[in-house]
Amino acid sequence: MDRRPAPAISRHGKRHMFTRRGALASMSAMAAGALAAPAHAQSSFYAGRTLNIIVGSSTGGYYDTAGRTIARHLARFIPGKPNIIVQNQPGAGGLAIANKLANTLERDGTSIVVMSRALPQLALLGDPNANFDPLKLNWLGSLSSYKDDAYLMVVNENFPAKNIAELARLPKPAILGGTRGGSTNITFGLIGKDLVGMNVDVVRGFPGANEIWLAMERGEVDGQIVDISAIMVGRPQLWAEKKLRPLIAFGRTQRLPEFPDLPIARELVKNADDFALLDFAELPFFMALPVVAPPGIPADRVALLRKAFMDMALDETFRAEMLKAGIMTSPIDGMAVTALLEKAAQTPEPVRQRFARLLADK
Repeated sequence: MDRRPAPAISRHGKRHMFTRRGALASMSAMAAGALAAPAHAQSSFYAGRTLNIIVGSSTGGYYDTAGRTIARHLARFIPGKPNIIVQNQPGAGGLAIANKLANTLERDGTSIVVMSRALPQLALLGDPNANFDPLKLNWLGSLSSYKDDAYLMVVNENFPAKNIAELARLPKPAILGGTRGGSTNITFGLIGKDLVGMNVDVVRGFPGANEIWLAMERGEVDGQIVDISAIMVGRPQLWAEKKLRPLIAFGRTQRLPEFPDLPIARELVKNADDFALLDFAELPFFMALPVVAPPGIPADRVALLRKAFMDMALDETFRAEMLKAGIMTSPIDGMAVTALLEKAAQTPEPVRQRFARLLADK
């Protein structure tokens, strides 16, 4: 089909062609008009409204700190500059809000969730308590792809083992604090026991990270498995004063440059099957701080939220505040998060079944 501009007809009935400059000007005006209408509509939608950022954990932890920092910056990047508030809705390790997000949360773009990174994987495993399909949610992106972070098993400085080899020889296991179903601190306690022989037991049921830190300080547990970023949020002084001892790092393909003697889990697995399981298990770290909206939101509003999220995530003022809070950012967009979940969904069934058995209560 010929898509050149049609000849115009003057009021005298004579035909003439637009000049190239005139045609381009006309097309630019049309394009601007096409873009202005939805932008105006989106701006009108958010103007005077409140955007809820829901965090599925208690106050004071990694996800809560991220959510509150997002709340201070995101409105700058949303047309209409809505008021933004943070709501903490802990329950079942974040599963309660994940299920609500997928099934009953309003679908107009006025609520988004800072989700625990392990929950989408739990849903892909068919966990009966995870009543959502992560591939049907509107992922805005993740503030961290774990480029500069690690998931460490740390113990108090007075713990008798100084490295992973000494831990294996202790007569009693290290007692680690964990939250609830789907949380990576529980998952990697179990992964560590089965794949790399970590001599640990995990005490479950802590409401959030702050409660685990308090239990460590009281000597009720020996340690936990936790992000470097989460340490910097929860107990930066302990890290600075070397009162926490890391014994192994998960979520890394190479050793941390600042800890050349600290082994990563991938070095310690025994065979190819174990490596495949560890590779699947570590996948959530590469979408370590995800933000998600419910399904069913109008497509133009989803696009707006995704753009606003990434503009904020790459903004130097925002990143500086996150770093000041102790959270290292290495953002990826919503499509990248979806691609990671699609990869997880294609994991061979025997690997997924083994992982599901590992997570089951023993």
